Amino acid sequence: MFDFRSDTVTQPTAAMREAMATAVVGDDVYGDDPTVNKLEQMAAERYGFDAAIFCSSGTQANLLAIMAHCQRGDEYICGQNAHNYRWEGGGAAVLGSVQPQPIANEADGSICLQAIRDNIKPDDDHHAKTKLLSLENTIGGKVLSLEYLAQAQALAFEHGLRIHLDGARVFNAAVKLNVDASEITQYFDSVSICLSKGLAAPVGSLLLGSESLIRSARRWRKMLGGGMRQAGILAAAGILALDEQIDKLAIDHEKTQYLAHQLLTLTEFTFDLDSVQTNMIFTQYTGKDGKALSAYLRTKGIIISASNAIRFVVHQDITVDAIDLLITEIKHFHSM
Repeated sequence: MFDFRSDTVTQPTAAMREAMATAVVGDDVYGDDPTVNKLEQMAAERYGFDAAIFCSSGTQANLLAIMAHCQRGDEYICGQNAHNYRWEGGGAAVLGSVQPQPIANEADGSICLQAIRDNIKPDDDHHAKTKLLSLENTIGGKVLSLEYLAQAQALAFEHGLRIHLDGARVFNAAVKLNVDASEITQYFDSVSICLSKGLAAPVGSLLLGSESLIRSARRWRKMLGGGMRQAGILAAAGILALDEQIDKLAIDHEKTQYLAHQLLTLTEFTFDLDSVQTNMIFTQYTGKDGKALSAYLRTKGIIISASNAIRFVVHQDITVDAIDLLITEIKHFHSM
């Protein structure tokens, strides 16, 4: 099956499977798992932070960051389309009692800096206390510029805010900008990075930050049931994700451009080619019913989202041949 729904469906590499099978492990809740410790230390050092914590998911890593930065009754500012606002179950509000203040994202994925300023609450008992600015890069497959990140950091500093990056696909952004990811992470007080999307690890994300922030996050992780024992089996794959998979994202981007150009030959799909920057294509399907197309393609070994707003995501397990098959079968579906 060729699955175009997300890069979360990537299969671990053969090297990852071998590393997992032979990983040296210990009890991570006691801090005794050497493979987890190695992953956390290498990630923190590589991307410019004091410490890191291995989490079960990006949702958990983002929640830990928000809860470590904010107290009950505080507020964080984010984009209206931010994953930690729209797609993470309202965890910050439900579990952290931290209020989100969403602001409409601009067409390029950024948040208007003046709109951020306008939504920082005054020091008044009627308002939640604004403590944190949260950005996402990439967002909807789009890359925030280094210039914008520098401006956002300066704004946060000016207003006494902390600044967090949901960097689930930060390595896609770095590859697109042709910079090391540290050139992006330098602008943030904390960063979450996902190992199980395009980097192909089976499980896990990292939260990076200061010693005190990660100490707080570690306590919250335990309270939320995220303390893992012999987690080195998973961390072993994470190490290889960071060491071996990042540069390969450029291949995914090239394949995405190929898919985009092929889709534009079909009258049933509409999207702006300039919006395709990394490994995602967001399309409007104007042909037959999207659910019917999805059901037909599944019989041909192809999985897409069942909708008339279809997101195609390219990853290591999507080949050029798979893309050609997708286009061929879409054409056949519309000829029936």
